Amino acid sequence: MRLGLKTIAAAMALLFGTFLFAGPAAAQATPAAAPTSTVAVQPLPTTSAPTAAQKFDPVKATNAYLNQVSGAARANSDSYFEGGYYLILVDALYAVAVSALLLWLRISAAMRNIAVGVTRSRFWQVPIYVLMYVALVAVLTFPLTVYEDFFREHAYGLSNQNFAQYMRDFAVVFGVELVAATVVLTVIYAVIRATPRMWWLWGTLVAVAFLAVGATVGPVFIAPLFNTYTSLKDGPVKQEILSLARGNGIPATDVYEFDASKQSKRVSANVSGLFGTTRISLNDNLIKRCTPAEIMAVLGHEMGHYVLNHAALLLTWMGLLFLVAFAFLNWGFRILADIFGGNWDVRTIDDPAGLPVLAALASVFFMLATPISNTITRTAEAQADIFGVNTARQPDGFATVTLKLSEYRKLDPSPWEEFIFYDHPSGHTRIWTAMRWKAAHLNEPDIKAGPVSPQ
Repeated sequence: MRLGLKTIAAAMALLFGTFLFAGPAAAQATPAAAPTSTVAVQPLPTTSAPTAAQKFDPVKATNAYLNQVSGAARANSDSYFEGGYYLILVDALYAVAVSALLLWLRISAAMRNIAVGVTRSRFWQVPIYVLMYVALVAVLTFPLTVYEDFFREHAYGLSNQNFAQYMRDFAVVFGVELVAATVVLTVIYAVIRATPRMWWLWGTLVAVAFLAVGATVGPVFIAPLFNTYTSLKDGPVKQEILSLARGNGIPATDVYEFDASKQSKRVSANVSGLFGTTRISLNDNLIKRCTPAEIMAVLGHEMGHYVLNHAALLLTWMGLLFLVAFAFLNWGFRILADIFGGNWDVRTIDDPAGLPVLAALASVFFMLATPISNTITRTAEAQADIFGVNTARQPDGFATVTLKLSEYRKLDPSPWEEFIFYDHPSGHTRIWTAMRWKAAHLNEPDIKAGPVSPQ
């Protein structure tokens, strides 16, 4: 963009310079006859054979790639992903059931009373309550959690962990969530007490601020709690990644590898962090299972998120979604408390004993908002796909690595499925994007010399 503006400015300066300095000289000169010349007219040469781009059919190439995953592999992938559709509903209903249990048995009120007995400070009553609440909810939701994250993953051949290793990661996740929830909810309840009528507005700002902090510290301080990060060994792949990063203005001086294979066989990478914490990371599965072309295709996509400023854009869009969610929680809580508050021993929204009400309402809201939240992230992912293909120039590498992602993502959904349930573009959409790009660039030297797509 800057180069284009400089070129335009130079052209304008030259244009105005020509008028200013050539104008007076022309006025003083004697008019002369215009020179004449003979213009040779020749017919354009005809092409007897079609170009490579004319021979290439992106639709056929897309279908040929999709057909490479079939039979049991395709059925397994479809079954795994489609099962997730039902789990969205199951998770929401389970959360509502847990909240109902805590409210109707007055367990939540009892935990509030314990906090009141410990301190008279309303500020400190909240973290005491939240510590008990998070621990109890973790116990009550453990059966569903362990089914979804351990047994189901093993049933579909996606997990490399034994149960002891899984429980170690579960304990770390619990510890991080316990600290984060205690801090965030303590601040939000302070906002509720300060502005009981407009808390949902100020609470949104608090939530977005904490999301930004999480995006900043997560890659540097949280991710290493689960995996070991080491500098990727020097070689052509590392140098090409760093060259691609420098060419796109990404302030990263090293590339990190982390041992995700101890958890699963999923391939993954990221360019993450804000405010000086930016780092490029790729997991060992990507290195072991993928070709250099596939690695560069993935890294081009991830760099797209950074260059296109998706962290800030997603914070903005998610902030707007949170604003609607908090307004819904405020409205729903007041209605439910008026009807059932006496049964629950919960009267006002600033009472921490009402947290299960807010949790149940949030579960219902975000279940219903699934198409919206998925569209927000899917749009960003689609933009990163296009950026990645343009930057890495590996359309076939992008197509083949997309097939590897099909181990846990349905490749070819209906349009409605993709709209509602996909937080990334489907495999069909992503491969079509790559093949359409290839068709437009097929006569360029590096693409012409690259691999031949199936037809």
